Amino acid sequence: MGNYKNISTDLKDGIGMIWLDRPEMNNAISIEMTEEILHAMECFDGNQDVKVMTVMGRGRMFSSGADIGEMKDADARDVMVRDQFRIWDRMAEITKPVISGVHKYAFGGGFELALLSDMIVAARDAVFGFPEVTIGAMPGAGGTQRLTRLAGTKRTMEWIMLGETISAKTLHDHGVINHLADERLLEETVFKLAAKLAKQPQIALKLIKESVNAAQDHSLYAGMQIERKNFYLLFSTEDQKIGMQAFLDKKPPEFRGR
Repeated sequence: MGNYKNISTDLKDGIGMIWLDRPEMNNAISIEMTEEILHAMECFDGNQDVKVMTVMGRGRMFSSGADIGEMKDADARDVMVRDQFRIWDRMAEITKPVISGVHKYAFGGGFELALLSDMIVAARDAVFGFPEVTIGAMPGAGGTQRLTRLAGTKRTMEWIMLGETISAKTLHDHGVINHLADERLLEETVFKLAAKLAKQPQIALKLIKESVNAAQDHSLYAGMQIERKNFYLLFSTEDQKIGMQAFLDKKPPEFRGR
């Protein structure tokens, strides 16, 4: 996997685990950290032993947000040439399911990292937010776009313009968060969900992910064509044959990822 300075990783039972691991900096997301997250995700994405990925934070919180020290003296030309968000664009191309497990705080880039995942599990007392406006900035790694698609224009406009905190319960009520758990049970809840996904037919999961994401980026007609194409493709997989035969035989399927 590589020797990382800002994250740690592990692989167990088909689950590729990534931890933000800068607890002394409250897991502030530096450019180097995003490069490491991307590298780990792409390695897991290409590893046939990995069925699903999880992203969580070490220490007292998920992430305090971007490493402001890296950008406070930058001008517009600096940030455009650096183009740090190209890394985030590549994270969005990961084909396997990604679950974020969030405890305590997920602000700014930390919130954007959670939104980039396919499912979010949060501690009941977790707090989220985009405070960038309070320092004269705004989200830049997809926050304005992904949160709007999930929670709607009006609420997102208020949340981001005011830079106020948002409770996990509020985001759960708006469909942004999948599951809430007591903080002491957060990892267990994340891994239980990941274990369920790891048992599913892997090619089907990839094509489902592509199809659901297409609903946000395409017209209804174009999205339907992507869904239909993927539906047809699954009939070329071994797992489709296994699943349908198991259904007829009234027994649990044993998928092979082919």
